Amino acid sequence: MTFDVATFASTSQPLRWDDLDLSEFRTNPLSADALRCLRYMSDVETHTVCYLRDLLVTPSHQDPDVTTFLTFWNLEEYWHGEVLDRILEVHDVPTGPEHTRALRKGLGWQDRLSPVIQSILANLLGSDFIATHMAWGAINEWCTHAGYSRFMAVEDHPMLTEILRRIAKQETRHVAFYNSQARERLENNPKAQRITRFALQHKWGIVGSGVMPEEDVRHLLDYLFGGADGLVQARKIDAKIDTLPGQAGLHLVERELRRYGIAG
Repeated sequence: MTFDVATFASTSQPLRWDDLDLSEFRTNPLSADALRCLRYMSDVETHTVCYLRDLLVTPSHQDPDVTTFLTFWNLEEYWHGEVLDRILEVHDVPTGPEHTRALRKGLGWQDRLSPVIQSILANLLGSDFIATHMAWGAINEWCTHAGYSRFMAVEDHPMLTEILRRIAKQETRHVAFYNSQARERLENNPKAQRITRFALQHKWGIVGSGVMPEEDVRHLLDYLFGGADGLVQARKIDAKIDTLPGQAGLHLVERELRRYGIAG
């Protein structure tokens, strides 16, 4: 089913949490592992605008449906980061502009060169790059949605579960857009399939791994996907990737677990 971008734009809104009493986290705080995971997720959500910057210098900016979606996607992701920051603040974990500036500054030349390199490569590839962008986005959103679901199950905290449930509901629509676009652009397009497969095989990493320190990536994967249940969930994501035209057999998520020593 084709994703209705106009409906998404007209119904998009900031995540609500004003009806929730976040002070409950003071009497029933999250575990240290959960807070570290939450910090990771908050930083990744807040970094969305930087991903958007990189994408707007590629052929994706030529498609009005894509840019309309990205506008409101970025807005929703911003508010996801905001509510996660509020939870961290209740736990006296530093957040805010200074933290975000330090994170971005710490990326150094990687952050400065990324949009330049991506622009050159993507524009050389032309419109077929958009298929790669959409497939990449679908996989990232599948991982993010699964990550929130695992977080709820592992921490089993009522207030956190309610907040993550609301975030995951918005993420479901993000999944739908990227998935729909990826299938449409990859179907009957062998060139786009080959480009996408090459990019995923050689460049894709778990969400946030290009921004966060390696030890934090490993902790997140261990906390959310460690053990038999986590591996089952990782393989479910890989099974979804298999259904994208020309992308079967990549085993991307399980590969990441093995890369970080989470799965044997």
